[in-house]
Amino acid sequence: MCIFCKIVKGEIPANKVLEDEEFIAFHDINPIAPVHILIIPKEHVENFQSVSPELMAKMTPFIQKVAAELCLDKTGYRLVTNNGKDGGQEVPHLHFHLLGGAKLKWTHLTHDDTHKSL
Repeated sequence: MCIFCKIVKGEIPANKVLEDEEFIAFHDINPIAPVHILIIPKEHVENFQSVSPELMAKMTPFIQKVAAELCLDKTGYRLVTNNGKDGGQEVPHLHFHLLGGAKLKWTHLTHDDTHKSL
């Protein structure tokens, strides 16, 4: 069972921002921005490539509600999902990073030169 499924089951505590029947939003334990929230479906979905359009249709307004709850809808935010190993996905459970609270910069995309053609 993945770490996010354990959070859903209440086996691991999380600093929750918002929760409903299908989704949870909680603070990332290793934030990279003043506001760094993880938003996950309670149902285990491995990654973005595997998610159904129906689930995403429900997840979109939940993400928007989280942004509004944190007043990021007025100032701006970045929404990121990493998909697969090369995309930087560390937990094999669909999750979105909601980043904000400051003017965000775009930094390097890779730590090595294995994909120079990018």
